[in-house]
Amino acid sequence: MSKKKSIIVQGSILATAGFISRIIGLLYQAPLTGIIGDEGNGYYSTAYQIYSIVLLISSYSIPSAMSKIISQRLAVHEYRNAQRIFHCALIYVFIVGGVGTLFVFFGAPLLVDGYSIPVLRFFAPIIFIFGPLGVLRGYFQAHRTMVPTSVSQLVEQFLNAFVSVGAAFFLVKLAVSRNSDDSVQAMYGAIGSALGTGSGVVIALLFMLFVYSINRDVIKRKVIHDKHKDLGYREIFLLLIMIVTPIVFSTAIYNFSNTLNYTLFTKIMTYSRGIPHNETVTRLGVYSRKALVISNFPTSIAAAAAATIMPSISTYYAQKNYDRTEQMIKKVYRMINMIAIPSAVGLFVLADPIIMLMFPQKSTLHEAGVLMQLLAITVVFYSISTVSNAILQGIGRVNIPAINAAVALVVQTIILVVLLLYTNLGNKALAIVTIVYSLLMCILNEHAVSKAMDMKYDIMKMYIIPVVASAIMGLVAFFVYKIADIGLSFIMDRDYFANLIAVAIAIFSGVIAYAIGMVRTKGVTEEELLGFPKGVKIVNLLKKTHIMKK
Repeated sequence: MSKKKSIIVQGSILATAGFISRIIGLLYQAPLTGIIGDEGNGYYSTAYQIYSIVLLISSYSIPSAMSKIISQRLAVHEYRNAQRIFHCALIYVFIVGGVGTLFVFFGAPLLVDGYSIPVLRFFAPIIFIFGPLGVLRGYFQAHRTMVPTSVSQLVEQFLNAFVSVGAAFFLVKLAVSRNSDDSVQAMYGAIGSALGTGSGVVIALLFMLFVYSINRDVIKRKVIHDKHKDLGYREIFLLLIMIVTPIVFSTAIYNFSNTLNYTLFTKIMTYSRGIPHNETVTRLGVYSRKALVISNFPTSIAAAAAATIMPSISTYYAQKNYDRTEQMIKKVYRMINMIAIPSAVGLFVLADPIIMLMFPQKSTLHEAGVLMQLLAITVVFYSISTVSNAILQGIGRVNIPAINAAVALVVQTIILVVLLLYTNLGNKALAIVTIVYSLLMCILNEHAVSKAMDMKYDIMKMYIIPVVASAIMGLVAFFVYKIADIGLSFIMDRDYFANLIAVAIAIFSGVIAYAIGMVRTKGVTEEELLGFPKGVKIVNLLKKTHIMKK
């Protein structure tokens, strides 16, 4: 297998694992919400956002940094230096992760309010545990094998789902047995979900340690026979800091918007608008763990699909093959638009039915549906900006996404404060500023990519045809759902199962309508589809169903 093909295959493995992990993460949200409720989701989300930002700063960027540094040494067979870098990275994450853990545990009352405080404290130790897990993942990625990382991600998510639901159930039962009020029960449930997150990280770390122990003898033999000059530990630590810092800065700013939004929402609604804290947290829970979780799913599909092509873009650009780089970038954008635009339309027209399918709590069903309709707009913007962010990093423009994210963050923060203080939009304000943030990121990143590569797009095939085909798809899915739901309600007693079948029929009909629209209008050709991941299977399926001519 050629080096280029190997990179693409390994990228596909990692992307597929990430996609499956997202599916698992989405599916367990429904039973978990049924146990801890919207208020419990609010406590969990508030704590999780703080935890995730500290994790990003302390440990989360380590795998990519480790992979970059060690792979450079392995390329010239400096096995001892690669091992020394590995050891230094472990020391680095133990120190930084330990500081992060202590900061979150003891600083929790300053970072969050009320019942989110004990939830955040349960997250604190996970920051320390995640450090060595990230180092081990980066270590094996540097050796050009994504299998250990991929398997560990799946194991982590499986245990997270299982323990989250189980621990939440038993802790809520414990709170009920103590005659605790609803808010305390919600807090106990959120703690159970945090325990699930921690258990997933622990089992993933144990798996990676097991993989390392299997390969330890081979690694030792290579180190013993290595005759290269050793790097000094001071030099290695400086190298680690120089590589990690820009990645951390860019990633932290890019992901800081939700954390800042949640903090502003809870503070302003509770202290400035005088709304009870538990009610504020409940509204936040509806937004963050219902509407936002579902709207994020198509974005992850688009990102996973694009990840299979991204290594090629970096390779061609490094070789100064700019024509081929431009072709690959256009292919990625076409792929993303073909996924993101119909997904956004589908979420918009079937918002309430999809929410009912995943989270059948009737009291907040319509509220979550309206929020998801607003967030559906962000699916396209976030999908494109996520890809353009990766492209800019791949062509060496690593600082531009961070600057763009900072600009977008300032603008959306000003708008959010105004909306929360002077309107009664409530959690809809969170959805509105998310649209603003994602739109700004999309525009600024797109401008940077176009400027760097001096590209011109086929607007008709890139945007107009997918939008028209998606609009037709949306109309078909909407009316098919309405007809199916009315018909099934006469023969089925349970609304949930009638809705389930109607949604399945509507989605299937919509997919067929979209495929016909794209193929018959030449929005996508057979040659283009063959260049996509799983392109041969897609083309064969389209031909078997006579959507594409043989």
